[in-house]
Amino acid sequence: MLLLAAWLVSLPTWASTPAPDAQALIASLGRPAPARTAFAEARFMKLLDRPLVVSGELAWLGGDRLQRTVTAPRAERFTIADGEVTQERTGRPARHFSLRHAPQLQGLLDSFTALLSGDSARLAEAFRIERSGSDATHWTLTLTPRDARVASKVTSIRIDGQADEPRCMVMQESDGDVAIDLLGPLAAKMPAAPTRAALAALCQQPAP
Repeated sequence: MLLLAAWLVSLPTWASTPAPDAQALIASLGRPAPARTAFAEARFMKLLDRPLVVSGELAWLGGDRLQRTVTAPRAERFTIADGEVTQERTGRPARHFSLRHAPQLQGLLDSFTALLSGDSARLAEAFRIERSGSDATHWTLTLTPRDARVASKVTSIRIDGQADEPRCMVMQESDGDVAIDLLGPLAAKMPAAPTRAALAALCQQPAP
């Protein structure tokens, strides 16, 4: 009985370790801070007939500091640092709120910073990780939040890429809404009227 109890106590530690192929992939994605990449996002919402499309830059500034700068259709910046979110819009006072009130941003912070730092252990603390595909052609990491608060808002995050470059991030929210981000050079290929099928095809398309 004591042996069983000890095994149960130790279970979360080894159960959260990613498979070796996932660890190697995540390590290959690491970049020195600051690491910046262009993004274009289409958010598909049940209440809207057309997706909301924004574009700009994602920047990992080191540690738990992440910045999401939107340049179109209007300027807006979210900065995450020390557990707080600062929202800035032109002509308005800056707004500050706790990251605990924004589970979607918590999911973005955990996934994006762990990937760009190449930290598979941190990623495994925040998510259950499934890896599929080939490094050379197309790979997928599917992340399922472990934290109940994040999981209540975010069902899963899927990252598609090729070699050592993430190309797409798909955040499936628990209410049925979906945010699809094209990353890096692929951001420039965001269609004028995006559909989920068209974006899925872009994410699966081999890089030139």
